[in-house]
Amino acid sequence: MRPFLIAIFVVILDQITKAIAMTFLKYGESYLIIKKIFYLTLIKNSGAAFGLFKNQAAFFILVSGLAVTFIIYFLSKKKVSSYLPLALILGGAVGNLIDRLRVGYVIDFLDFKIWPVFNVADSCISIGAFLLFLLIIKGKKI
Repeated sequence: MRPFLIAIFVVILDQITKAIAMTFLKYGESYLIIKKIFYLTLIKNSGAAFGLFKNQAAFFILVSGLAVTFIIYFLSKKKVSSYLPLALILGGAVGNLIDRLRVGYVIDFLDFKIWPVFNVADSCISIGAFLLFLLIIKGKKI
């Protein structure tokens, strides 16, 4: 049950931050938060995380749906000792999938200028994938 609570928290946090960004930011305009470091820039992302592979909506809906289904099945059928990485990936995938199904693209707004604009869901997917990678190279059972 705990992995699903983490995933739900990620989805809620992601969707709330996107709703706030859409309410207060204008598309394409950057708002300075920390000089030369951090901006808020609202964009429509029709690609994958961090703006990769644009205009492949149907493909990403399919891949995201399959990933979500696999992770839910894996977490519900197996005794997973290290569930945090999968819970983060699940929450992030669902958050971005909601955007794709609702508006046809993913809403991104976190902008460090040296990296493509991203969102909370992208961050959770990346952190989860990194943690999963660490577990695998350390030989830990997932």
